[in-house]
Amino acid sequence: MTFNPSQEDLAQLNQLGLTIDQVQQQIDHFKEGFPRARLDAPATPANGGITTLDDKDIARYERLYHSLSQGLRILKFVPASGAATRMFKSLYEFSATYFGVANNFAREFPEVKEFLENIRTFAFYNDLKACMLRADLDIEEYLQRGDYSTVINFLLKEQYLGYGNLPKALLKFHRYGEVQRTPFEEHIVEGALYGRCSDGTVHLHFTISPEHRAAFRRKLAEVKHYYESTFGIKLKITLSEQKHYTDIIAVDEQNQPLRDEEGRLVFRPGGHGALIENLNEQRADIIFIKNIDNVVPDWMKHTTVIYKQVLGGMLLDLRNKTREMLRLLDTNPDTKTLRKVAKFASEELNIMVPDTYDAHTLHSLLNRPMRICGMVKNQGEPGGGPFYTIDTKGRRSLQIVESAQVNHKDPQQEELFQASTHFNPVDLVCCTKDYRGHYFDLRQYVDPMTGFISKKSKGAITLKSQELPGLWNGAMADWITLFVEVPIATFNPVKTVNDLLRKEHREG
Repeated sequence: MTFNPSQEDLAQLNQLGLTIDQVQQQIDHFKEGFPRARLDAPATPANGGITTLDDKDIARYERLYHSLSQGLRILKFVPASGAATRMFKSLYEFSATYFGVANNFAREFPEVKEFLENIRTFAFYNDLKACMLRADLDIEEYLQRGDYSTVINFLLKEQYLGYGNLPKALLKFHRYGEVQRTPFEEHIVEGALYGRCSDGTVHLHFTISPEHRAAFRRKLAEVKHYYESTFGIKLKITLSEQKHYTDIIAVDEQNQPLRDEEGRLVFRPGGHGALIENLNEQRADIIFIKNIDNVVPDWMKHTTVIYKQVLGGMLLDLRNKTREMLRLLDTNPDTKTLRKVAKFASEELNIMVPDTYDAHTLHSLLNRPMRICGMVKNQGEPGGGPFYTIDTKGRRSLQIVESAQVNHKDPQQEELFQASTHFNPVDLVCCTKDYRGHYFDLRQYVDPMTGFISKKSKGAITLKSQELPGLWNGAMADWITLFVEVPIATFNPVKTVNDLLRKEHREG
């Protein structure tokens, strides 16, 4: 179909910062779909797709990070938008179905039973207790008499503690005696341990939802002085929201644009991949990227800090070598130089160099954003993994591929997908400046053909929505990419509230 907007539609598009051509392309994607990833092989240590490090390598790269990062601007970039609703899924389902009677509580609500049995160990317990006390309710009394719904409502509902509406970043995860920390604070501490600039400044950037901005600002004002004085640092924390011009139109099953009750076009956020716009605005020499919920208490941080420094040292070392090769191509592009640069690109950066090449070809292969991605051995976690893929031009490269990108009905592709030995924990270190010191326009290195289409019910209507390629999938598809094995101890996400009961999130 051809998108023919009304004057009211045009005003709405203008307000969002979208063009008619962009919306038309979105509708075309709904009609035609997105091509599946073409897996060539899982990236593994055995085939050179994943680098493994011995003790000497670890010590060397740790030293390199400390020396090469001197004078550089270091930044931690943390995606932290969205409410924690899914973290409490089992509690919400319980509240909707439990009315004081269960034939077999342990069988019907096993996750809720585990939560309630351990409720006093959660870092937020004292806040919940105080919240109920303000309403003249004794939490212990309600637990003893089995009025669990009231306790859970006080935890989740906005008019009480409001944990169901807060972002994960601002929930209390860890307890240190009488002190509790949120993931927001744990990322500050991590920044102080490995992201401190030479002048003592720690730069952090959180991407947030607009409705949470005030809460983030309040939390920062509350804790800033404490962490600055405790660690002898100066905090520079910035916040940003997903750009409205990355929103995507919603359509029905016939790919016709949906409208709300007032006749306005329905747009939905473009997904994680839209954050490439936010990353593109950051100004730093080295950027660490890590999810908001992958944090641990201090007694567990040692391994994380070491490997962040190791990945950073490796990135800076390869960045410097790559810049040297690019300067060689600029000054002396003879046959010997071309062979030397081609060998470096192939052997040290895992780049597929064509059989015939010239200085321009090699220059374009090397002068790109660079990232090193930590990979953990697969423990059955859902999500993306490291693969060699073949693009539409026949080029082989390392990519992080999500299950939704794979054609599981193709036996050969399914076999390759299942043969993956490692998992992407979102542990990235990036360089977004070229060899002349200019920032890349990261939007030029996105593969726009790696999106996702999903269906959702909205009343009697089936709504089709579309997501931009993921931040570490299609949004970074044309970056120089290297995978490095890191210990499973560096990966401790909190997807459900009961994950906080694991030993990795308890007091040491």
